[in-house]
Amino acid sequence: MYVFYASLYLHLQSRSLKTKRGIVKSILARARNTFNVSAAEVDLQDVHGEALLGFVTVSESRVVARKTLEQLEEWLVEERPDVELVCAEIEER
Repeated sequence: MYVFYASLYLHLQSRSLKTKRGIVKSILARARNTFNVSAAEVDLQDVHGEALLGFVTVSESRVVARKTLEQLEEWLVEERPDVELVCAEIEER
């Protein structure tokens, strides 16, 4: 069994925490449904223009687990042009 996680640091076009919550909730819900991953906002909850999101997947194949998170990263860039992906890290646990 292989466990991989991704940390995505984002800049958001939001001027309030309420707007930010809407953007983050949408990204997390769609990622969960599309990629079957666990997802959460893991830091910067009180900063309205930034977010740090964490995603985790488990697989019996190292290649499949890593590829899932790489595809999630690509999907985010393509599907959400309003969100700037500043930094992405994918690691094995």
